[in-house]
Amino acid sequence: MTYEIAGALDNAQLSVTAMDQLAPGMELAHAYELQHDVLSRRFARGERLIGTKLGFTSKAKMAQMGVAEIIVGQLTDAMQVVADGAVDLARFIHPRIEPEVAFRLSDDVDVDDPEVDILRCVDAVAPALEIIDSRYRDFRFSLPDVVADNTSAAAFVVGEWQDVPRTVDELPVWDVELVVDGSVVEIGSSADILGHPAYALRALVPMARKYGFALSAGQIVLAGAATAAAPFGPSTVQARIAGLGTVTVRGAG
Repeated sequence: MTYEIAGALDNAQLSVTAMDQLAPGMELAHAYELQHDVLSRRFARGERLIGTKLGFTSKAKMAQMGVAEIIVGQLTDAMQVVADGAVDLARFIHPRIEPEVAFRLSDDVDVDDPEVDILRCVDAVAPALEIIDSRYRDFRFSLPDVVADNTSAAAFVVGEWQDVPRTVDELPVWDVELVVDGSVVEIGSSADILGHPAYALRALVPMARKYGFALSAGQIVLAGAATAAAPFGPSTVQARIAGLGTVTVRGAG
C-alpha cells in the first residue's frame, strides 16, 4: 500500500493533477515513511537533496490550515528558483506563496547527539519565499496527508545571504511583509515563527532524529512562514524582511 500511495503522490506532482485525500487514520510515522518514498523517486530521477523545510511554525499558518503541530519536509535542487527570476505556473496545481527566513548550515548536525546545538551549525541567513502546492484536491488535507505530500513543498527562492555574526538566537526580530504586484497583502514578524526562528531550528533536530532526516553542511533550512500564504499567479511577489532584505520571484504563464 505504501508503494501505491507514494506512486500516486509522485504522479500527481508530475502530471500536475490533484488527487483524493488519503484514507483517515494513518499514523504520522507512516506518513513520514511515505514522504521518504516519494522523495526517493525524485532522487532516482536525478534530483539532489539540498535542504529541509519546517511547516506550520506560525500560528497564522496553523489556523489557516487547521492543524496544531509543526511538520518537516525536504527540498531538492529542482525546487529552487533563482532570485528575481520567473517560475512557470504550469508546473503547479493550485500554488500559494509565503515569506520565510532561510538559514544555511555550515556543519553537519549530528541529530543523534542529545547535546548538539544546531544554532552553532548555522553561518548565514537570508530572506526567502516558498511556493507551496498541495497535491490534494481543493488544497485540503489532514496532518498525515500533508506530511506524506512532502509538506506541500513545490518551489522556493532565497535572497542574498548574510553572515550570522554570533549565533542565531542573538538575531533581532524582523518585521515581514508579503508584497504582490506592489501591494502589501500580508504582514507578520519573524517572531511569528515559533516566537523566534532559532526556536524553529531547535525544534527541527528532534524531528530529524525521530523521522530520519539528515542535516548536512551546505543545506538550506526554511524555518517556516512568517505570515499566512497568498495565492500565487502571474504576478511579481516579494518578501520584504526589515533589516534582512528583500527577495523577489515572478509567476509566468
